[in-house]
This record gives sequence, C-alpha cells and structure tokens, in this order.
Amino acid sequence: MLSRLIFSLLLLCCFGGFGIPVALAAPSQPALPVFLNLGELPVSSFSGQDPPRVTADAAVLMEASTGQVLFAKNAHQPRPPASTTKILTALLAIEGGRLDQVVTVSPRAAAVGESSMHLFPGQRLTLEQLLYGALLRSGNDACVAIAEHIAGSEGNFVFFMNQKARDLGARHSHFCNPHGLPAQGHLSSAYDLALLTRYALKNPTFRALVSTRYRGFLNPPWGEYHLHNTNRLLWSYQGADGVKTGTTSEAGMCLVASASREGRRLISVVLHSDDRYGDTMALLDYGFTCFKNMTVAKAGQACRRVQVTGGVVSAVPLVSDRTIAVAVPVHRPPAVEKRFNVPAGFTAPLPKALPVGSLEVWVEGEPVARARLLTGRSVERLPAYKLWWKKLCVMPQDAHAQDKRQL
Repeated sequence: MLSRLIFSLLLLCCFGGFGIPVALAAPSQPALPVFLNLGELPVSSFSGQDPPRVTADAAVLMEASTGQVLFAKNAHQPRPPASTTKILTALLAIEGGRLDQVVTVSPRAAAVGESSMHLFPGQRLTLEQLLYGALLRSGNDACVAIAEHIAGSEGNFVFFMNQKARDLGARHSHFCNPHGLPAQGHLSSAYDLALLTRYALKNPTFRALVSTRYRGFLNPPWGEYHLHNTNRLLWSYQGADGVKTGTTSEAGMCLVASASREGRRLISVVLHSDDRYGDTMALLDYGFTCFKNMTVAKAGQACRRVQVTGGVVSAVPLVSDRTIAVAVPVHRPPAVEKRFNVPAGFTAPLPKALPVGSLEVWVEGEPVARARLLTGRSVERLPAYKLWWKKLCVMPQDAHAQDKRQL
C-alpha cells in the first residue's frame, strides 16, 4: 500500500503542471470560403486609375481565380437577367444528368416561344444536344425540356435553381423559370451572375459548351440543326471563351462574358447595356491591362511557426491548405497584408495536417481570400522523465528570479 502511495506521488510530481495529454483528432470543420469579398471593392481606391465608362445600368468585372471585383456599377441591384439565366440551367443539367441521356420533348416544352430550337412534341434528343441548343441558340424550349428531364417538372427544377443560387452565395437572385423570359420576381444581379459563372467555369463540360462557336448535328427524322453561338465576342475579342447573351425588352441587352490571357481569366457582366460588346471589351481590356495576379501563399508551404509545450521540438510550422493568388494593380506597389488567426501555442502531441487556424489576405484594406492553416508536421510528446527533469531544472531558476525581484 505504501509503495503504491509513493508511486502515485511520484506520478503527480512528474506530470503536475503539464497536464495529461489527450490524443488530438482532426475535428470536422465546415469548408472555408476561399474568397471572402461578397461586396464591391472600392474601385477608385483599389485601382488608382480611372475605371472604364460603360453604358450598362449594372456591371461587374471579376477576376475568376481570385473572385475579386475589379470594377462594379450597381453590382448588387436586382435586375431581369434575360437568357443569362441559362447559365444556371446548364450548370444544374451538367451536374444532375449525363450528356448521352436521351430526352423526350414534352408538348409543354415544345410550346415555349420566343427564341427556340423549334422542337416538336415527342422529339428525342440527347441532353448534350439540348444544352448546345440552350447555350448557343438560346433555345427556351430546350431549357424547359432540360428542366423536365432533370427534375421531373419545370417547377421542381426552378426550386433547385434557387437552392443552388443560395448555396453559391447569390443573395440578390430569384428565378421563376429556367430560360429567362420575363416573369414577376425573376431577378438577379451583375455580381450574382459573375459569382454563378465563376463556379460554372470550373466545370470542363460547361467551359467547352460556352466556348463553342458552332455546332451542327442530325436528328432524324426531325431534321438537321445548325447552331451558331449568339455571343459575337467569341469571334472578335482575343481570348474570349464564353459565356452567354441575353435580351428582352425589360432586361435590355445583357452579356456575361469570359476571356483568358496568359493564365488569367476575367469574367465580365453587363446588364441593360446600350453597347454590350463595347462595354464588355472595355471592361476586359481594363482588367488585363491594369491588374496582375500575385501569389501570396502556396499550398503546403510554411507561413508561420507556433510554440509547442512538452514536445520533442519547441515549435511547429503551419502550412496553407491551398495556394492563394490575389489581383493587384500593376502601376504601383500593392498594399497586401496577411492576417493570421491561430492560437498562441499548443501542447504536444500534435498530428500532422491538423486544422488549427486560418490565414486571411487583405488587399488595399479589403478582405480578399482565406486559407486554412494546418500543422506542417507531427510533434511527439517528450517522455515523462524528460518532462519531469525539465520541470525540475526550470523551477529553481524561476524561484531564484522571484527572490531577486523581492530584493
């Protein structure tokens, strides 16, 4: 009994003040948004140059890789989006169906008017052919056929459209149909359309569809289709690779466009424009000329060190879980700031790749991007006898220092 008591006292001496370590497991955490700015960047202070003048009532220029807004005019104003609605329709079809699936056109879909593929009730086409008809020819009938095929009914599909828009952060959008014909409450904003397009362009199938200038195919016995893209920018602007036009009397002339040069992609949105192609080219020229991308963090690269108590090493490196590149002005040194949100220290043991904090990148005083910080290595806990010895060595020094302060 006495020996057990002595052994217990020795254990208390060894571990006292250190705390018995608890095995750390990587907690389940919600995905961090890579890009933070959901509002407009102040264009005048961000660029330092006169922004382009556009005739559009609302416009946005966005850097696709960073999500940064380089130009904004009434960016969050809800407006009729016309056929730019089809961007979201195509995205849901690609994510929810297979391109080789055969779709039978219903009488309801075939009856949709305005811009159309001129489909017939009972006609059978692949989902891919309907997507080309929706995005190149801007066929409203194709959109309803797609909606009914994917969700069972147009109403169900519209529900999914609004859910997807909310999930992607399109806070000023509400859709009432899959094609964009005028309807009470069918609204979106220039920023929301850029946001949806940025997400859609990550899908290689979507990119291929919206960059196609011409598509022809036979659909016996119904005939032959020759589909020319309504986006004239694909023929006239260097690097243009999408996305969708839209025109109604209420929405005016609209265009969501993208262009890529030297590894950079820009997304432009103009709504109710007097010259949608001129406005778009002016915005894209501005973005390519006045801004460049700067890499501020690389995935897996150590960007900070934090102290570790009771470990075989005294500090652990923290690494970014992704590469962050931000858009900065080219004509002057940019004001880029890294802000770390991490604990002051850790207690060993630590596993590798444990999420322990975040890194925020600010450009010109605006929060732009964020990455999760992970432990760059595992840290084992020192053996008990070494911790005990370390504590014994430190305690006399602390007591001596305290005696000196009292003197």
